Amino acid sequence: MFDVLIIGGGVIGAMIAREISFYKLNTIVIEKENDVGNVTSMANSAIVHSGYDPEPNTLKAKLNVLGNSMFDEIASDLDVTFKRIGSLTVALEEHQLQILQDLEKRSKINGVDVKLLDAKQTKELEPCLSDDVKGSLFATTAGIINPFTLTVHALENAINNGVKLSLGEEVINIIQNDNYFDVITNKKTYQTKIIINCAGLFGDKIHSLIEPIDYSINPRKGEYFVLAQLPYNFVNHTIFPLPSSKGKGVLVSPTTSNNFLVGPSSEWVNEKDDLSTDKPTLDNVKSQAKLMVKNIPFDQCIRTFAGLRATPSTHDFIIGFAKNNNHFINAIGIESPGLASSPAIAKYVVDEFLSKIIHLEINENTSKTIKKRLSPSKMDKISANELIKNNPSYGKIICNCEKVTLGEIEDELSRSVPLNSVKALKKRTRAGFGKCQGGFCQPLVLSILAKHFNKPLTDILYDKDFSNIVKEETKKEAK
Repeated sequence: MFDVLIIGGGVIGAMIAREISFYKLNTIVIEKENDVGNVTSMANSAIVHSGYDPEPNTLKAKLNVLGNSMFDEIASDLDVTFKRIGSLTVALEEHQLQILQDLEKRSKINGVDVKLLDAKQTKELEPCLSDDVKGSLFATTAGIINPFTLTVHALENAINNGVKLSLGEEVINIIQNDNYFDVITNKKTYQTKIIINCAGLFGDKIHSLIEPIDYSINPRKGEYFVLAQLPYNFVNHTIFPLPSSKGKGVLVSPTTSNNFLVGPSSEWVNEKDDLSTDKPTLDNVKSQAKLMVKNIPFDQCIRTFAGLRATPSTHDFIIGFAKNNNHFINAIGIESPGLASSPAIAKYVVDEFLSKIIHLEINENTSKTIKKRLSPSKMDKISANELIKNNPSYGKIICNCEKVTLGEIEDELSRSVPLNSVKALKKRTRAGFGKCQGGFCQPLVLSILAKHFNKPLTDILYDKDFSNIVKEETKKEAK
């Protein structure tokens, strides 16, 4: 019998699991994908929003601003790259300056530090902006983060503190008993006193297993360009257009890996697994971005991708007890600014809901930190040479584009969050994220995984079940 069962291993489920891990509770996270953070938490803008934009007095506004303030400590504890680079929301026409002033007023209500800049001040900060820029709203606390490692490292911390994790299990039914739930997956049945629903795009489906619901969660797709690391200064801040009913609009932003993102689009789709991209939509993303920023080097695009946002019909995060069972807690409908809000959502769920239904006793044998990753490419030469001397695996480069070494891969394979696929390794180490997109390093990565798991190459997955890269052997080794 578990005290708490969390459905969903995205960033929300991961941060809640970490928060719960500091207490003496028997907790498990169930995730239907083969890796954690593999859907919305993987494919997004990787922005820690300042919080000026959400409607005042909503959960989005409250938790975004609080979450933003927590990220310096969270990133340090969890060894996640985070940079407060600030954001500029730009006006391209004179009449839009009034909208910037309205956003400044909203910022004050939400408790966010912003500055109104005129055209000259804006261009001094970002010379690459369009000559049509009339002014901007500068949000100094906005930042960029690595969303892949945020999720993985939060769950690593939780697991090290005693939380359990099961991957590749989809919840198909929930049976309510007098004092506990039977949670039935495609593999087994779990008993738990409390359920926390963090099922993202499928959060409404999970909630509807225990009671009728009066809302829906709908998939909204966003398509992006990823630009290569550039040998010159491009943009230094996250550049936003004025927000609209469709969201924050097409942004241009650096990433923590020194690439650049352009996007997303914002279109409703019918299927909750539709991650396709198409030329007309991407062409529209291009045209929208070019209105704000001059000379975007789209010839340096190394990848396009799409992500899905779990957009609730309620227009706000859905966090709280189910209507008919206060041992079922929802943390769903977490669209933007969900990533920025995630640490605050975790504390809110534990402090305002979980603490009301179960005794929380501090577990003194836990830690808020994890063992830091070591990377020669991020060290000074003396430290890197010493590391390689002590462990020669750190001197063998596997991914030339991103300078990822065998030592880094071996370290990831030794960690507590299971690493079951090429994509999982890619998200953790960036091996395959560079200009060649794995064209050169993927065979080496396949061989490393096959050796580690003592499996043939044909059994190694790229991502989901049946995503085998090598189908069959074509040659036998000479005897």
